[in-house]
Amino acid sequence: MGYKNPVLLLHPLGGFIKADDVPLNWRMRQHEKVLEDGVLDPETTVVSIFPSPMLYPGPTEVQWHAKARLNAGANFYIVGRDPAGMSHPVEKRDLYDADHGKKVLSMAPGLERLNILPFKVAAYDKTQGKMAFFDPSRPQDFLFISGTKMRALAKSKESPPDGFMCPGGWKVLVEYYDSLTPVDNGKVPEGVTA
Repeated sequence: MGYKNPVLLLHPLGGFIKADDVPLNWRMRQHEKVLEDGVLDPETTVVSIFPSPMLYPGPTEVQWHAKARLNAGANFYIVGRDPAGMSHPVEKRDLYDADHGKKVLSMAPGLERLNILPFKVAAYDKTQGKMAFFDPSRPQDFLFISGTKMRALAKSKESPPDGFMCPGGWKVLVEYYDSLTPVDNGKVPEGVTA
Protein backbone atom coordinates (compact mmCIF):
# COMPACT_ATOMS: atom_id res chain seq x y z
CA MET A 1 0.00 0.00 0.00
CA GLY A 2 3.03 2.25 -0.19
CA TYR A 3 3.80 2.59 3.51
CA LYS A 4 7.55 3.13 3.96
CA ASN A 5 7.85 2.10 7.61
CA PRO A 6 4.77 0.28 8.93
CA VAL A 7 4.59 -0.18 12.68
CA LEU A 8 2.57 -2.62 14.77
CA LEU A 9 0.91 -1.07 17.83
CA LEU A 10 0.59 -3.70 20.56
CA HIS A 11 -1.92 -1.97 22.82
CA PRO A 12 -3.02 -4.08 25.83
CA LEU A 13 -5.81 -2.87 28.10
CA GLY A 14 -4.47 -1.22 31.23
CA GLY A 15 -7.68 -0.61 33.14
CA PHE A 16 -10.09 -2.80 35.10
CA ILE A 17 -10.38 -6.42 33.99
CA LYS A 18 -12.25 -9.43 35.34
CA ALA A 19 -10.87 -10.95 38.54
CA ASP A 20 -9.81 -14.15 36.75
CA ASP A 21 -7.89 -12.34 33.98
CA VAL A 22 -4.10 -12.09 34.03
CA PRO A 23 -3.08 -8.71 35.53
CA LEU A 24 -1.43 -6.07 33.36
CA ASN A 25 2.06 -6.32 34.85
CA TRP A 26 2.17 -10.03 34.00
CA ARG A 27 0.77 -9.45 30.50
CA MET A 28 3.45 -6.80 29.91
CA ARG A 29 6.12 -9.32 30.92
CA GLN A 30 4.63 -11.73 28.38
CA HIS A 31 4.77 -9.05 25.68
CA GLU A 32 8.45 -8.48 26.51
CA LYS A 33 9.12 -12.19 25.99
CA VAL A 34 7.19 -12.23 22.71
CA LEU A 35 9.52 -9.48 21.49
CA GLU A 36 12.65 -11.12 22.95
CA ASP A 37 11.77 -14.50 21.43
CA GLY A 38 11.30 -12.89 17.99
CA VAL A 39 7.60 -13.62 17.58
CA LEU A 40 7.15 -9.91 16.89
CA ASP A 41 9.88 -7.64 15.56
CA PRO A 42 11.04 -5.21 18.28
CA GLU A 43 12.18 -2.77 15.58
CA THR A 44 8.67 -2.40 14.14
CA THR A 45 6.50 -3.00 17.20
CA VAL A 46 5.43 -0.28 19.63
CA VAL A 47 4.09 -1.51 22.97
CA SER A 48 1.85 0.99 24.70
CA ILE A 49 -0.75 0.50 27.42
CA PHE A 50 -4.31 1.41 26.44
CA PRO A 51 -5.60 2.90 29.73
CA SER A 52 -9.14 1.68 29.34
CA PRO A 53 -11.04 -0.77 31.50
CA MET A 54 -12.75 -3.79 30.02
CA LEU A 55 -16.34 -2.62 30.18
CA TYR A 56 -18.13 -5.66 28.69
CA PRO A 57 -20.83 -3.69 26.82
CA GLY A 58 -20.47 -5.82 23.68
CA PRO A 59 -20.74 -3.94 20.36
CA THR A 60 -20.30 -0.56 22.04
CA GLU A 61 -16.92 -1.61 23.37
CA VAL A 62 -15.83 -2.96 19.98
CA GLN A 63 -16.45 0.49 18.50
CA TRP A 64 -14.75 2.28 21.41
CA HIS A 65 -11.59 0.20 21.02
CA ALA A 66 -11.43 0.80 17.26
CA LYS A 67 -12.17 4.53 17.45
CA ALA A 68 -9.59 5.04 20.20
CA ARG A 69 -6.94 3.35 18.04
CA LEU A 70 -7.98 5.45 15.03
CA ASN A 71 -7.51 8.58 17.14
CA ALA A 72 -4.07 7.26 18.15
CA GLY A 73 -3.09 7.24 14.47
CA ALA A 74 -3.83 3.66 13.42
CA ASN A 75 -4.65 3.05 9.76
CA PHE A 76 -5.49 -0.63 10.19
CA TYR A 77 -7.25 -2.45 13.00
CA ILE A 78 -7.26 -6.19 13.53
CA VAL A 79 -10.64 -7.34 14.77
CA GLY A 80 -10.50 -10.35 17.03
CA ARG A 81 -13.26 -12.64 18.18
CA ASP A 82 -16.71 -11.86 19.50
CA PRO A 83 -16.91 -8.95 21.96
CA ALA A 84 -15.09 -10.15 25.08
CA GLY A 85 -16.41 -13.69 24.70
CA MET A 86 -19.59 -12.90 26.61
CA SER A 87 -21.85 -15.82 27.47
CA HIS A 88 -25.54 -15.79 26.67
CA PRO A 89 -27.54 -15.06 29.84
CA VAL A 90 -29.89 -18.03 29.39
CA GLU A 91 -28.66 -20.39 26.69
CA LYS A 92 -25.42 -22.32 26.88
CA ARG A 93 -23.62 -20.48 24.05
CA ASP A 94 -21.75 -17.27 23.37
CA LEU A 95 -23.91 -14.16 23.17
CA TYR A 96 -22.26 -12.96 19.97
CA ASP A 97 -21.14 -14.73 16.80
CA ALA A 98 -17.40 -15.18 16.34
CA ASP A 99 -17.35 -12.51 13.61
CA HIS A 100 -19.69 -10.08 15.38
CA GLY A 101 -16.95 -7.51 16.00
CA LYS A 102 -16.16 -7.33 12.28
CA LYS A 103 -19.86 -6.88 11.42
CA VAL A 104 -20.31 -4.10 13.98
CA LEU A 105 -17.26 -2.20 12.79
CA SER A 106 -18.27 -2.46 9.14
CA MET A 107 -21.48 -0.57 10.01
CA ALA A 108 -20.11 1.84 12.64
CA PRO A 109 -20.19 5.54 11.78
CA GLY A 110 -16.89 7.40 12.01
CA LEU A 111 -14.67 4.47 11.10
CA GLU A 112 -14.56 4.95 7.34
CA ARG A 113 -10.82 5.83 7.40
CA LEU A 114 -9.89 2.73 9.42
CA ASN A 115 -9.11 -0.41 7.44
CA ILE A 116 -10.72 -3.27 9.36
CA LEU A 117 -8.75 -6.51 9.17
CA PRO A 118 -10.80 -9.49 10.32
CA PHE A 119 -8.82 -11.95 12.40
CA LYS A 120 -8.66 -15.37 10.80
CA VAL A 121 -9.36 -18.36 13.03
CA ALA A 122 -6.09 -19.82 14.20
CA ALA A 123 -5.50 -23.13 15.92
CA TYR A 124 -2.62 -25.45 16.68
CA ASP A 125 -1.78 -27.40 13.51
CA LYS A 126 -0.66 -30.83 14.69
CA THR A 127 0.89 -31.65 11.30
CA GLN A 128 3.10 -28.53 11.32
CA GLY A 129 3.69 -28.37 15.09
CA LYS A 130 2.75 -24.70 15.30
CA MET A 131 -0.12 -22.25 15.28
CA ALA A 132 -1.66 -21.77 11.83
CA PHE A 133 -4.81 -20.53 10.19
CA PHE A 134 -7.55 -23.14 10.48
CA ASP A 135 -8.14 -25.17 7.33
CA PRO A 136 -11.73 -26.49 7.34
CA SER A 137 -10.80 -29.16 4.78
CA ARG A 138 -8.73 -30.97 7.45
CA PRO A 139 -10.30 -30.26 10.85
CA GLN A 140 -8.79 -33.42 12.38
CA ASP A 141 -5.33 -31.82 12.09
CA PHE A 142 -6.16 -28.87 14.33
CA LEU A 143 -6.30 -28.51 18.08
CA PHE A 144 -8.25 -25.59 19.53
CA ILE A 145 -6.75 -24.51 22.85
CA SER A 146 -9.14 -22.08 24.49
CA GLY A 147 -8.13 -19.46 27.03
CA THR A 148 -9.74 -21.63 29.69
CA LYS A 149 -7.71 -24.66 28.61
CA MET A 150 -4.53 -22.57 28.40
CA ARG A 151 -5.03 -21.22 31.94
CA ALA A 152 -5.67 -24.76 33.23
CA LEU A 153 -2.42 -25.98 31.66
CA ALA A 154 -0.48 -23.07 33.15
CA LYS A 155 -2.02 -23.57 36.60
CA SER A 156 -1.02 -27.24 36.60
CA LYS A 157 2.44 -26.39 35.18
CA GLU A 158 1.80 -28.51 32.12
CA SER A 159 3.31 -27.45 28.84
CA PRO A 160 1.20 -26.77 25.78
CA PRO A 161 2.26 -28.41 22.51
CA ASP A 162 5.58 -27.09 21.15
CA GLY A 163 4.89 -24.14 18.89
CA PHE A 164 1.68 -23.07 20.64
CA MET A 165 3.30 -20.10 22.40
CA CYS A 166 6.84 -18.79 22.62
CA PRO A 167 8.68 -20.46 25.53
CA GLY A 168 9.40 -17.18 27.34
CA GLY A 169 5.77 -16.08 27.19
CA TRP A 170 4.58 -19.45 28.48
CA LYS A 171 7.06 -19.35 31.36
CA VAL A 172 5.70 -15.97 32.47
CA LEU A 173 2.13 -17.33 32.45
CA VAL A 174 3.15 -20.37 34.52
CA GLU A 175 5.01 -18.09 36.97
CA TYR A 176 1.91 -15.92 37.34
CA TYR A 177 -0.33 -18.86 38.26
CA ASP A 178 2.40 -20.27 40.48
CA SER A 179 2.44 -16.94 42.35
CA LEU A 180 -1.23 -17.49 43.22
CA THR A 181 -0.55 -20.79 44.95
CA PRO A 182 -0.79 -20.42 48.73
CA VAL A 183 2.51 -20.91 50.53
CA ASP A 184 2.84 -22.96 53.73
CA ASN A 185 1.04 -20.34 55.84
CA GLY A 186 -2.04 -20.54 53.59
CA LYS A 187 -1.65 -16.99 52.23
CA VAL A 188 -1.24 -16.11 48.60
CA PRO A 189 1.93 -14.06 48.06
CA GLU A 190 1.64 -10.53 46.70
CA GLY A 191 1.88 -10.18 42.93
CA VAL A 192 5.16 -9.01 41.50
CA THR A 193 5.00 -5.74 39.59
CA ALA A 194 6.61 -5.36 36.20
